[in-house]
Amino acid sequence: MLSAILDQLKPYRAKLVAVSKRRTIPEIRAIYDQGQRDFAENRVQDLLERREALPADIRWHLIGHLQSNKVKYIADFIHLIHAVDSLGLLQEIDKRAQAAGRVIDCLLQFKIAEEDTKYGIPDLAAAEAMLGSAEFSRLSHVRVCGVMGMATFTDDEDRVRAEFRKLAGIFKALKSAFFKDNDRFSELSMGMSGDYGIALEEGSTLVRIGTLLFEGAD
Repeated sequence: MLSAILDQLKPYRAKLVAVSKRRTIPEIRAIYDQGQRDFAENRVQDLLERREALPADIRWHLIGHLQSNKVKYIADFIHLIHAVDSLGLLQEIDKRAQAAGRVIDCLLQFKIAEEDTKYGIPDLAAAEAMLGSAEFSRLSHVRVCGVMGMATFTDDEDRVRAEFRKLAGIFKALKSAFFKDNDRFSELSMGMSGDYGIALEEGSTLVRIGTLLFEGAD
């Protein structure tokens, strides 16, 4: 299944992040052995356990809601934090990254779905206020590389497409206003097992796929 998904991504030049939550170490290792190196977890504790048991060259992504008091556990190795939804969290990541002697790449998560269970920055205006603040300008050990969002879990493809299109618009607006000359602000992380095809059509550069990938791994 991995090769089939990668073939689908090629025309869009999008990258795959394999969502390994709730999967066993042998299942993850099987995907790793096929060449996949980017894996994602929702919870810090699970990420730490998997990192200990798996090869050191895996690039670990955190895609779930991150509490500030958990940042210290991942600051020395995390490849990309997808779900940054507040200035306070960015400040904590910056502090822990500085202590670890590195710069941590992050994505700003937006709440594009109507579901109450989804986290994220509420709208473009809130993000503009944060990125334009003096507090943000003082951060030196975080690098905002793009945006992330999750569409509503629904069979209504028009609704999903509209939500992804909204996120793509936010990405373009932020790129123009704050990151025009910054090549590192380039990631539009959207699309999961059930909707990544639509996400690709709407400009996704990173898709987060778990169920489809692992169920087809045999």
